[in-house]
Amino acid sequence: MATSPTRLLLLGAVLIFEPVNAYQVRRELRSWGVDEWAHLNPGSIYSGLGTLARQGHLVQHALSEGGREVAVYTSTTQGRGEFGRLMEEAVTVVDLSAPLAFQTALTLMPLLDRATMRDLVRRRLERVDGWRRRVEEQAPPHGVVPPHVRVLVEHWERSARVERELAQGLLADIEAGRLAFAGEPDDWAPPQDDPGWQMASDRRRYVAALGLDGDEPGERP
Repeated sequence: MATSPTRLLLLGAVLIFEPVNAYQVRRELRSWGVDEWAHLNPGSIYSGLGTLARQGHLVQHALSEGGREVAVYTSTTQGRGEFGRLMEEAVTVVDLSAPLAFQTALTLMPLLDRATMRDLVRRRLERVDGWRRRVEEQAPPHGVVPPHVRVLVEHWERSARVERELAQGLLADIEAGRLAFAGEPDDWAPPQDDPGWQMASDRRRYVAALGLDGDEPGERP
């Protein structure tokens, strides 16, 4: 599989909607615009789900639906552990030249509990501060390097300031009880024409067909 953000997106989508079929995962992720900001195409979604199943992070169930076979996915204990590891890495590793992992984590942070996300963002803030200090200490004085190189250094400095402001604002929201995290009530609901409502109906059918407890992830046949 290509990248950690891809793995994170696919695992997160399954965790949100499981049991869920591959087409639904593709449709949902495309509604998030992942083909643009995450550079994730439909083929990568299908192949990525299959890879995660082969690695033991997901279970792929073959169900008959309308005369055709449908691949339905549920998570495993291993997969949920992998999701947690990837989220920790995506939030706490600071690489301002490659922001995709952190952007991906932001789309999936409601899957974590508030205390966990708070601690991860605190760690990120500490590392952003460390990155800023290194940039400031190593920045060449004016006149030592060509002007166009100085522009690059200023870009790094400004990027670090923006990153710090974002982390500070997110941490403030978390500590103030804003946003909704795992195990908390969420007063937001999608519009009535959102395909997620059909996914919820399909999920109930899949839960029954697979003999699962609707409140539990689905490792069982």
